[in-house]
Amino acid sequence: MILEDLINYEAGRLGRANLFYGHGTDNPLDEACYLIAAVIGFDPVYSQYDPELEVTGEQQDAIRQLVDKRITTRKPAAYLVHKAWFAGLEFYVDETVLVPRSPVAELIEERFSPWIEAGSVRRMLDIGTGSGCIAIACARYFDHARVDAVDIDAVALKVARRNVEAHGLTDRVRVIQSDLFAALGNNRYDLIIANPPYVSNEEMQELPMEYNHEPASALQSADEGLQHAIAILHAAADHLHDNGRLVLETGHSWPRLTARYPDVPFFWFEFERGGEGVCMLEKTELQQWFPGES
Repeated sequence: MILEDLINYEAGRLGRANLFYGHGTDNPLDEACYLIAAVIGFDPVYSQYDPELEVTGEQQDAIRQLVDKRITTRKPAAYLVHKAWFAGLEFYVDETVLVPRSPVAELIEERFSPWIEAGSVRRMLDIGTGSGCIAIACARYFDHARVDAVDIDAVALKVARRNVEAHGLTDRVRVIQSDLFAALGNNRYDLIIANPPYVSNEEMQELPMEYNHEPASALQSADEGLQHAIAILHAAADHLHDNGRLVLETGHSWPRLTARYPDVPFFWFEFERGGEGVCMLEKTELQQWFPGES
């Protein structure tokens, strides 16, 4: 069987299985490419493959087994192949970390232009780093910056360290176990990127089965999904340089945040590739609206 026919065949099987897509792909065809690429060895992000390539019987068996697992277990494809892509970069993932999918990738690829002068960013902080994908992408796109990657989960940080080493960034990306800012002392940053849990307790009960394979503690937040976000808003100014900024992802909980703080001048990004709920505030705005400990 040639590769193009195999992709279409497996996409048909996935499409008939009533699966949820949202962990790196959003349709059965891309999901089929994701799984098949792990066996054949092409880049599923850019779909760079020879459609006429002949797939051996052994490869077809391996692909069929992967697709069967995707259908029967409802595990996201990234967990089945232990690979995920973020900002054009490849990462190892397993079920101790979320599958990378933040729309912040689009901002990092553009080096936050035109809102931030990239050359002025020397120190960056990634809160809720998980696999380390945001911190590593920041270090790759801001090649003069040092990045601290923070997470409360020691097991997740093992994956982050593995990815930092794989990308050869141990000299510029520091992995730290911390409950938000608790272990950071007086460190200050030019840019803080925070992707905390933001799914409410009620919403957790309604998520598709695929989300059951992700660590619940990385998804769920109390107080209508806003507990972590509000804590970050109140503490961020104390860890920013004078011209620093906070970029905070709240996903689909963003309407609840704006309703809670209707007068705060949140700047909400719009994304060409889809996604929502990422805002930015300057240090002076944080000091005005979310006074911290200092």
